[in-house]
Amino acid sequence: MLKVVHDAEEAGEPAGGSVLDEIVRDGARQMLAAALQAEVAAYIEAFADQLDERGRRLVVRNGHHEPREVMTAAGAIPVRAPRVNDKRTDEVTGKRQRFSSAILPAWARKSPKVAEVLPLLYLHGLSSGDFGPALEQFLGSGAGLSASTITRLTTQWQEEAVAFNKRPLKGTDYVYCWVDGIHLKVRLEQDKVCLLVIIGVRADGTKELVALDDGHRESTESWADLLRSCKRRGMRAPVLAIGDGALGFWAAVREVFPETREQRCWFHKIANVLNALPKSAQLGAKAALAEIWNAEDKEHAHAAAKAFAADYGPKWPKAAAKITDDLDVLLEFYDYPAEHRIHLRTTNPIESTFATVRLRQRVTKGPGSRAAGVAMAFKLIESAQARWRAVNAPHLVALVRAGATFENGVLVERPDESGGDQQVA
Repeated sequence: MLKVVHDAEEAGEPAGGSVLDEIVRDGARQMLAAALQAEVAAYIEAFADQLDERGRRLVVRNGHHEPREVMTAAGAIPVRAPRVNDKRTDEVTGKRQRFSSAILPAWARKSPKVAEVLPLLYLHGLSSGDFGPALEQFLGSGAGLSASTITRLTTQWQEEAVAFNKRPLKGTDYVYCWVDGIHLKVRLEQDKVCLLVIIGVRADGTKELVALDDGHRESTESWADLLRSCKRRGMRAPVLAIGDGALGFWAAVREVFPETREQRCWFHKIANVLNALPKSAQLGAKAALAEIWNAEDKEHAHAAAKAFAADYGPKWPKAAAKITDDLDVLLEFYDYPAEHRIHLRTTNPIESTFATVRLRQRVTKGPGSRAAGVAMAFKLIESAQARWRAVNAPHLVALVRAGATFENGVLVERPDESGGDQQVA
């Protein structure tokens, strides 16, 4: 403590202020440690039923990372984040899963801004009455963090979310769109918030939130209402939409934008197929499915799908039918640039944005409003959007919109300026 006082005096500050700073830093350290522990506990609990062949959990605690310091408004605080040993493998890529903290990302050295922390706290179920003390300790300052200020900020964000869903779309062209229905168990005792999310790729290759609304359910009518709203405000039909086959979205898009092509998400499809198989057959099925979606061209993908049906159809016809019945819309991505395949096979832009929020399993009781939940999700995506990367080969997106022809990912016919088609040598 003497060292802290001495440093404060050298900086020309009152000694008493340094004592207060030390108290705030200690409070921030304790809160951050507790938050990180709770986040890891929720992650481990979410996968508690996933076991290896010996009956041992695949996701467990594994000590702590090396200590580091994080800067807050009151100065640096020491952090020793808990470590997770996750032995699961990704169903799509086959790569080892890895826990990533949403509260304190790897290599982070500064505390998040209020605009990013508050929505995450809400969506994780922290009551609005706790925001002030939580942010005061975490950010090292209690200025402006009263309950009334938090209420005004929440109201402001609700208004921003409403205005966002009313903005004109005539001047923006979304060539690709990812869609999903995100169910959040947020602060409501009887009903979950279902967010209808659309993220698009503009003609310049950049990703952008198109729409976010509370659909109450993933019904066709909810999606149709949202799409009609987008169309009324000037939205052009996307060339391709990517989403889970279970969504009511598909019937809605055929009504509102019938020219839009359909691509089923392989992330969801693989999960659906594996759920229809016994655990003993799942490992082999994963490898067989990878042979389909990872094939070098559509011809090889069809051959791999035929082999999958032959191997698994006799014993598990429902699992095989999930592939054979949807094969055309599962392989639609082969008719677009090869550089875009990694983006078009799954709804990963939406999944990754909401991954940490979806980990919450228990509903937090309280007077949470649906409008506030949508507003907080909007602010969370708005913060994440600033870090989204453009798609690979962004210059090819405009060609897709112009109607260029791609065969197995290769450009074979380019539209010319006269309105006809130009062969590519």
